[in-house]
Order: sequence, then C-alpha cells, then structure tokens
Amino acid sequence: MSIVSLLGIEVLNNPAKFGDPYEFEITFECLEPLKEDLEWKLTYVGSSRSLDHDQELDSILVGPVPVGVNKFLFQADPPSPELIPANELVSVTVILLSCSYNDREFVRVGYYVNNEYDSEELRENPPAKVQVEHVVRNILAEKPRVTRFNIVWDNEDGNADEYPPEQQVDEEEEEDEEDEEEEEEEGQEAGEVEEEEEEEEEEEEEEEDGEKPTKKRKLEEDDDDDEEIDIEEEDGEEDIEEEDVEEDIEEEDAEPEPTGSETPIDKVQST
Repeated sequence: MSIVSLLGIEVLNNPAKFGDPYEFEITFECLEPLKEDLEWKLTYVGSSRSLDHDQELDSILVGPVPVGVNKFLFQADPPSPELIPANELVSVTVILLSCSYNDREFVRVGYYVNNEYDSEELRENPPAKVQVEHVVRNILAEKPRVTRFNIVWDNEDGNADEYPPEQQVDEEEEEDEEDEEEEEEEGQEAGEVEEEEEEEEEEEEEEEDGEKPTKKRKLEEDDDDDEEIDIEEEDGEEDIEEEDVEEDIEEEDAEPEPTGSETPIDKVQST
C-alpha cells in the first residue's frame, strides 16, 4: 500500500510563452510519518527519437511531511531551446512530473504539450530558423497520464526488488500465460494421441468380429428381396387370371366352330 497518495495537480500559467516558467499546484495525502523527504522532479522530453535530448527542468525536496493532506507550489524553469532539435522545437512533446522517496519513484504524471507559433502567418509559413520568442506552449492539463509504482516504505520489510513496477508484473503475467498455453497444447496433443490409439483398438476389434454383422445385414437384405419377389409374383398371377377371363369372354362371344378334338376351354388351359 502506498503511504503517499497524489490527490490532484492544477496546471498554472497555461497557456504561456515558450520561455515562461512552469507552475503546478500539487495536492497529496500522507498516511504515516516519513523519515525522509519527498523529491519532486519535472522533465521535458526534447525528442521522440532519443533520450539524449531530455532535460530535467527542476527538482525540489518536500519535507518533513506531516500526516494528512498537504499542498505546495512547484515552479520550474523552461527548457533550453538550444538542446532541442530544430525540427522538433515547434511540435507536440511531453513533460513528466514525478515523485520519489529514497530514490525510488512511486508516481509519474505525463502531459502532452503543444508548441506552435503565436500568429497565423507564421503557422502557415514557418521561417527556416525557429523564432523562439514567437512560440507559445499549451499543456493539455485535462488529459494527464498517471502511472504508479510499488516501492518499499519505512514501515515495510524487504527490498525494492520484491515490489517491481507494474510493467514488470505485466511481463511476468504474460510469461505465465504463455506457459499455461504451452501446457494446454501439450495436453491436447496427448489427448489426441490417446484418442487415435483407442480408435485403432476399436477398429481392430471390429475387424475380428466384423464377419457376424455382415452376415446379418445380408440376411436382412435377402428377406427384403424375397418379399418384393413374392409381391411381384402374386401380381403376375392376378394378371394371368384376368387375361384368361377376357379370352374366355371373347371366345364365348365369337363361338367359333371347333377344328379339332380340343375344346376352347382346353386350349386356354393348355396355353
């Protein structure tokens, strides 16, 4: 648990000229007495491509810190334009306000800063050489980015390594997640191998006992064929009887004279 909690920061003197000092009204709460002072520091990021252009504008020690809510005014000098790349002087950059205890940083607040010319003419047609006296800054105070870190305070045992920053904790969690994913993949592969072995054993058992079920299927098919054949035969017999009746009727109507020893009825029956 953090002994010192940042309650609020009010950015003063904003917007302002590039060469004007920075001013912040900082409010924080201290829950327990501290043996050492708090160190507050303001850093100007001179380039987004290299840390070599960062400038520490100012740092102060605040203490002794009483228990309760505390408020103070923090002023810092502007950055030196000579230490900033010319192509990044009139652009968007960042300032960092941080606090440390016993050389251990426990809170950091970042603000975006927009540096631009004070006239429309210079903004549309910027000069080849930056005119710093016409550059104004605007700190986006409404959108700070706050980062907190766990450190060892006076009433806690251990060392700082036991309380790593949040970034390190995230890396450890990612490693744990990767290990869990690898274990799950290995378990899935083992399960697939077992399933394949079980399927092979079932196929072997079916091959050994496979003759019986095939015989049953054949018998069932034969029974079905027999039934269809019987139905067809019955239909055929009925057709034959109907034909005989029709022939008998025609012969009775015609009443031809017998030409031989056979009668018409005997002739039909012989056919």
